[in-house]
Amino acid sequence: MSGQAAARQDIQPPQGEGAAAGTGAVAVRAAGEADIDTAAALFRGYLDFYEVDVEDPDGPRDFLAERIAKDESLVLLAEVPGLGTVGFAQVYRAFSSLSLSTAWVLNDLYVAPAGRRTGAGRALLREVLRRAREAGVSGVQLETAYDNTVAQGLYEAEGFVREEFHVYFHDLGRPTPDAG
Repeated sequence: MSGQAAARQDIQPPQGEGAAAGTGAVAVRAAGEADIDTAAALFRGYLDFYEVDVEDPDGPRDFLAERIAKDESLVLLAEVPGLGTVGFAQVYRAFSSLSLSTAWVLNDLYVAPAGRRTGAGRALLREVLRRAREAGVSGVQLETAYDNTVAQGLYEAEGFVREEFHVYFHDLGRPTPDAG
């Protein structure tokens, strides 16, 4: 996905957001290899938010570095003037058998507490959608926790519709090096 235009996109916060904090525009850009430590710190915050126990402290960084190096995901970073890089989003390519086309999965979207209410989350979401349209994908899918009503409100305000399908997951555990 790094073949997409990696131009920096400045997005003004929606009315009522960001103005109180005096942050101005939110700049969203694609992360590259030089951004891995910054993105990994935000990724770790995301994992902590969802109470994911990470045994290897280098695991989140290594995971993101591999996704970026192999061009397996698009990682976006949101920067707020005066606050620095406060948010990230990670998108994976997928395919839709029902529409016979490519779709994207917005797997991760996180804004650090210091960057909340600045419009950073909305800016990341809008940039994902802009790039998806530009790439000609059929749609963007995401999931969030049932009790994450703030995120649900953002997604619905930006045009996402809750589907009636039931989501199921069968945990196969973590592969071990001996599992080959």
